[in-house]
Amino acid sequence: MPLRFTTAGESHGPALVSVLEGMPAGVPVLATDVDQQLARRQQGYGRGRRMQIETDCIEFLSGVRAGETLGSPISMLIRNSDWANWREIMDPAPRDGDAHGLRKRHVTRVRPGHADLTGILKYDRTDARDILERASARETTARVAAGAICRVLLREVGVEIGSHLVHLGGIDARRPEVFPADLNAAADASQLRTLDADAETQMIARIDAAKADGNTLGGICEVVVAGLPVGLGSHVSWDTRIDGKLGQAMLSIPAVKGVEIGMGFEAARRTGADVHDEIEAAPGRTRAGHVRRRTNRAGGTEGGMTTGEELVIRVAMKPISTLMRPLGTVDTVTGEAAQAVAERSDVTAVPAMGVIAEAMAAFVMADALLAKFGGDSLAETRRNLDAYLARLDERVDR
Repeated sequence: MPLRFTTAGESHGPALVSVLEGMPAGVPVLATDVDQQLARRQQGYGRGRRMQIETDCIEFLSGVRAGETLGSPISMLIRNSDWANWREIMDPAPRDGDAHGLRKRHVTRVRPGHADLTGILKYDRTDARDILERASARETTARVAAGAICRVLLREVGVEIGSHLVHLGGIDARRPEVFPADLNAAADASQLRTLDADAETQMIARIDAAKADGNTLGGICEVVVAGLPVGLGSHVSWDTRIDGKLGQAMLSIPAVKGVEIGMGFEAARRTGADVHDEIEAAPGRTRAGHVRRRTNRAGGTEGGMTTGEELVIRVAMKPISTLMRPLGTVDTVTGEAAQAVAERSDVTAVPAMGVIAEAMAAFVMADALLAKFGGDSLAETRRNLDAYLARLDERVDR
């Protein structure tokens, strides 16, 4: 069956739930594998007080036994510590006074740039909290949990995923010519998950200034996937192209407004000679078909398929729509002009977005791996992958 996941839960509800289906049996996974990724998602200079309240960790409800996946749906529970402070507001049961649809901390002064207004019109609600609680980026905690299982599968077949921040609030970070051996270890050592210490100092000052002004900042992260075999994805149908799947996955992350693979938009400004990657023989590079691209401007995909080079994706996040110095809006009950509500929020969440983008990349690539190699168990998937790699070796020998 295809790999798929779904999430449930509200930002200030009792818990979030993540359900992952289609994972083969025999993948070695512990709760700590997931918790480590959840902790990475909570880091980053410029985060709000919610990150001090929550210490995210999962409870396996199904699909894992004795440290291995079973092949059945994997369900994980992530409790919200802040639920204790929101129990009355988020109570599923009706309460006295609910007839008007406006409990304490209701939201009718909708925020520009958020799902508030469109959501209450679409779903015919009075209180935008019925929308914003699910539209909140808190939901991505459950995505990271599902992605953490996927990245374990990928690791078991020699694929690694990392990310780093390359831009924040108008300031670019230098991209190193050669990445650290452990990209995430190097990035996570930075308060902003960037590899450029000089740029980080400027970015922190920019965040402090934005916070003092009641404003927010966006930025760009780069995700790098290494070790992929050539041929994941397909050119034959629009919905099987790997770059298309990655684009959809990344753009589904709240506040993400742009995705580039390789040179991305810059390729449209260059000639073909400056864009396409020349190919040379490279005996021993089995996963790339015993060839090498002299450059990697394509970012690891050609014709909707992986090339065996590093997959390089850049993901752009707009500034968060909750401002402590709110923008003008209307009150949806009175129809009068108002200042938008100021919910507790971050100045920037771009470093965390990089971790979420890693999780979405892990899901897409794990799904593509299983689509090509199948297997109801990790051992079967490995055998099928090994047979494919052996066939690539035979082509060279022939």
